[in-house]
Amino acid sequence: MSPKSRLQKRVVLVIAFGLALGAAGCSMDDVQFNGGVFDAVGLSDAARTKSSEPKLAERAPLVVPPTLDKLPQPGQQPPEPAQIAGINDPDAAKSASQEELQHRQAEYCEIHYEEPKRRGDDSADSAVGPLGPCRPSVLTAVKKWNSDE
Repeated sequence: MSPKSRLQKRVVLVIAFGLALGAAGCSMDDVQFNGGVFDAVGLSDAARTKSSEPKLAERAPLVVPPTLDKLPQPGQQPPEPAQIAGINDPDAAKSASQEELQHRQAEYCEIHYEEPKRRGDDSADSAVGPLGPCRPSVLTAVKKWNSDE
């Protein structure tokens, strides 16, 4: 046998052995993607378990009224929201508190910014109310232009 044919047989054997090892290690259950890049893309097992659980804000459980006598009959119109007593609506409280803050801001700025500016006092530019500085800026003008009011 020539040395060239022996070398060719060895090369073929090494390639066949490498392919056999590669094919044996590539079952679908054994493939794992690890690393931050795979987590960000959502390919790793850790990313799948994290994304399968929805993130919900905790809420108070439903409360049954003390007596069922005051409930409306099925098909009747529900009472007006103003007639329902004892409901604590966080959205309504937030909007009411926002309106109160805007009212307090307007009062504060009138006293501590507008009046001193009319008198010619330039130190009034540093007046800061509950919602921020009283001095108008480009950003506040853009905010007013883009508002629905």
